[in-house]
Amino acid sequence: MQSLPVARATGCVSVGRGRASVVTKDAEQLAALASVIEALTDRGIDYWLFGGWAVDFYAGKVTRPHDDVDLAVWLADHDHVAELLASGGWKHAPHPEEDGGTGYERGAVRLELTFLLRGDDGAVLIPLRAGRVPFSKEPFGDDVAELGGVRARVIPLDVLRSGKSHPRDDASDAAKDRADSETLSRVR
Repeated sequence: MQSLPVARATGCVSVGRGRASVVTKDAEQLAALASVIEALTDRGIDYWLFGGWAVDFYAGKVTRPHDDVDLAVWLADHDHVAELLASGGWKHAPHPEEDGGTGYERGAVRLELTFLLRGDDGAVLIPLRAGRVPFSKEPFGDDVAELGGVRARVIPLDVLRSGKSHPRDDASDAAKDRADSETLSRVR
C-alpha cells in the first residue's frame, strides 16, 4: 500500500468500505521515486529526474501514464546506487541493448538509471559504448520541483524542453515526446 498523501495528491485514490486504496501505477511510481530520492539524499548522492516524470514535476500534475521513472546519476556513484537500490528491494533488470545506463525493478515499477560524466568544459555527458555524448552543455544545477508532496531534483527546464522537442524514432516514444513538449510549452 502506498502512502495515502501521495495517492491523494496524484488523484489516485478510491475509497471503499472505509479504506483508501491506490488504484493506479502513477501513485506506485511516485511513492517508489520518493523512497529512492530519500535514500539518495540521505547518502549525499547527486541525482536528477528527467523524462516524462520530470515533465509532470514541472507541470505540477500527472499529465500522462509512464512506463518507468528516469533518473540520472554520476557514473562514479553507480556502485553506491546499486547497493542502495538492492537494500531497498530493487532488482537489477538490465535490457540486453542498454547503453549508457541500466534498469532496476521493484514490483511493477521500473527505474531507468542514466549514467553521467563531467566534461572538461563543464558539460554533462552520457558514456555510451561508441563514445561520450552530450546531455547538456551546462551543469545540471540544483533545480527542485514538487509533485504530490514529493520534492525532486530535476534537470533544468531548458534541457528538458530541448530533449522533448526532438521526438524519438519509435512511434510510441515520439507520441510521448510530442505530448510532453506540448505540456512543457505551458510551463512558465
